[in-house]
Amino acid sequence: MHEQIRDAIQQRREAYTELLKQWVQEPTLSGQEARYQHRIAELYRELGLDTDLWEIDIESLKGNPLFHCQRDTLAGSPNVVGTWKGTGGGRSLILNGHVDVVPEGDHAQWDQHPYSGQVIDGCLYGRGVTDMKGGNLSAYVAVATLKALGIRLKGDVILQSVIEEEAGGAGTLAALERGYTADAALIPEPTEQNLFPRQQGSRWFRLKVAGIKAHGGTRYEGVSALEKSVAVIATVQALEAQRNADLDDPLYAGVPIPLPINLGRIEGGDWPSSVPDEITLEGRIGVGPGETVAAAEQALRTAMAALADQDAWFAEHPVEVEFYGACWQPGGIDLDNPLVDKLSSAFERVHQRRPELQASPWGTDGGLLSQYGVPAMVFGPGITRLAHFPNEHIRLDDVFDVAEIMALTLIDWCELAE
Repeated sequence: MHEQIRDAIQQRREAYTELLKQWVQEPTLSGQEARYQHRIAELYRELGLDTDLWEIDIESLKGNPLFHCQRDTLAGSPNVVGTWKGTGGGRSLILNGHVDVVPEGDHAQWDQHPYSGQVIDGCLYGRGVTDMKGGNLSAYVAVATLKALGIRLKGDVILQSVIEEEAGGAGTLAALERGYTADAALIPEPTEQNLFPRQQGSRWFRLKVAGIKAHGGTRYEGVSALEKSVAVIATVQALEAQRNADLDDPLYAGVPIPLPINLGRIEGGDWPSSVPDEITLEGRIGVGPGETVAAAEQALRTAMAALADQDAWFAEHPVEVEFYGACWQPGGIDLDNPLVDKLSSAFERVHQRRPELQASPWGTDGGLLSQYGVPAMVFGPGITRLAHFPNEHIRLDDVFDVAEIMALTLIDWCELAE
């Protein structure tokens, strides 16, 4: 059966590569997913899956404490779920993939057009191909191959094509609220075929540092919020160092900063000859596996409050801490969960070696699935360092290797029907 699966994938490799090229050539930035998702729904129907395509009512999610979204409406951005119903008695598995991509950035930094879908030296190029349309194709190919071979499974397989992962996971949350759960989930985000049983979460934050405005010629009459920000930045860096020193998880071995706190934006001042009276710093704080988002938020608040012990200015003018925007829940799967062993065994059958187990330094929708009692494993073909980068690409061999591994895993996890 393994040889049949491999042969069936290779026989259609050219057609599947063309399909991935078409997916990449369809820009699916947030708010622009509709045409792509309708095409996915049609592919699911052609496979004979019970297909559910729906637009998300954002108002129905706003009361959920796990809801985070940057948009006022999700109209025009449908979710798609295709269910391959099993015969009964087997374990179910979600194959969850997001379709939204991040902006392509400066086109001058790309060697090809960001949505070219061009194939060069066995790699397919384009925004979103590694994060994560290549992984989505692997999941689709795995299901399509088993169905083409006439294989029937006991457990349900639920293919999910969701929106808004890059901004907090509203698509996956909506699917969960619609009742799409399973015994476990596999998310083909870009792991370079390493297994990620744990994923960190993250939370966006905003820090406002106060000063007193004055003329630049008599700046000693004022207090520079910019200069005070130096201490704030140093405190953020010290907090990052402390949180990582306290982390004891061998799956993060080799990751230079397992729980990063990134400062990504600074704004303030209104005139070169004026002392700035406010500086705003924005960033994201990593949330460790097993940690709550609330605990990470409190750690940052406590660190900012402690600035008053270093500088009396902060006692009278404390840093204003605000958490806003996107949030990714930490999540994962226990190492003794049978999915870890079955996926590892399938990997070994394809590659003749055991896979590497690591922890993810970034968040996925696996955190939301975990919050709903669905253990989530991240495993995919994409190249981790190329996610969100110029010249994003994926090795096509990896895409089809992962499809083969997924097909074998589905057989072992869901079980063959008689």
